[in-house]
Amino acid sequence: MSDNNQSTIPEDKLLDTPNASEQVEVTAKDLPLHCPMPGKRLWDSHPKVFLPIENSSRERCPYCGTLYILKGPAGSHH
Repeated sequence: MSDNNQSTIPEDKLLDTPNASEQVEVTAKDLPLHCPMPGKRLWDSHPKVFLPIENSSRERCPYCGTLYILKGPAGSHH
């Protein structure tokens, strides 16, 4: 039996935790805002939730804790 107890997970992936809390800056082109956003690693790892950032300029995802910060005016979106 070997005492070699090293992880087989690559070091660059150890901190790559899905849904880890982070801070993301968004602009009017990202509205309506939802989390997870397209292109996010494992974007479907929690249910999509729309975040009403237009009035507050800051919203936190209730699932993963990501803080979204709106940069610039919300503008009009449809």
